Amino acid sequence: MTVKEAAPEFWLYGYGQDHRGTPEAPGRVVTLIEKSYWEELTDHHDSAPEKVWGVAYRIIPEKVEEVKEYLDIREINGYTIHYTPFHPADGSASIKTLVYIGTPENEQFVGPQDPQQLAEHIFRSHGPSGPNKDYLLNLDQALNELSPKSGDHHIHDLAVRVRALEGTNGKPSSELDKEPSEEIERPSE
Repeated sequence: MTVKEAAPEFWLYGYGQDHRGTPEAPGRVVTLIEKSYWEELTDHHDSAPEKVWGVAYRIIPEKVEEVKEYLDIREINGYTIHYTPFHPADGSASIKTLVYIGTPENEQFVGPQDPQQLAEHIFRSHGPSGPNKDYLLNLDQALNELSPKSGDHHIHDLAVRVRALEGTNGKPSSELDKEPSEEIERPSE
């Protein structure tokens, strides 16, 4: 199940004031960005095939307007609506889907950050929907369960860093006596 016209990796570039953070201490959330912008970033990771893995939901016709209205309120802040082909993992015909793509001009778009500092920020952030680290760790697990090919290096790297912070009671690596010895690896395909 892939979308091929968005950036090939998920990025934690948007911040969340309303779910995994607060206006005073915004969390970080996944933001799909257009591939053309992703290619201009200075720190993009090497990526597997140029596609984004995800799940498409079919909405029953009588609920489409209600669901779209809800999603527009939830997702439209800094996002644009795109209709793009969705390719089911089983190889069946593509499906026209609606996706919300982030815009770098949005004030909530953070852009590239140092991975360790980002992990520390995620570790500390908390909002009405719970800890930001839970969002990240659940996303990493979901991507790994979705398909063996769907692992995302950026998300997995951040998840490993946040788990390491959990093991040090949140102290950044700069405050520890020894260097971390764990090598960060991409999930096996």
